[in-house]
Amino acid sequence: MTASPGVVLFVSGAMSAGFAIAGLFFLRFWVKTRDRLFAAFAVAFWLMALNQAVAGFSRAAHAETGGAYLLRLAAFSLIILAVLGKSGGRAP
Repeated sequence: MTASPGVVLFVSGAMSAGFAIAGLFFLRFWVKTRDRLFAAFAVAFWLMALNQAVAGFSRAAHAETGGAYLLRLAAFSLIILAVLGKSGGRAP
């Protein structure tokens, strides 16, 4: 059973909006603290929002293309690098 294109577009838009809102929350935390971890999380969530928006509006099966993985790879790599940079071997 496959979902209608309207349902897929609606769910994709809702997920994209959720990712974008999460990015705005992290941007607000970055403005308050100027911690690079929050900035990295904000950018990563915006990349995920962009990925979801492209997936929703593309006619082809976006998840099956190589380009779909590049945005997610960039987002998750950014998160991993930010966390590793934050815990960069400092003594407590």
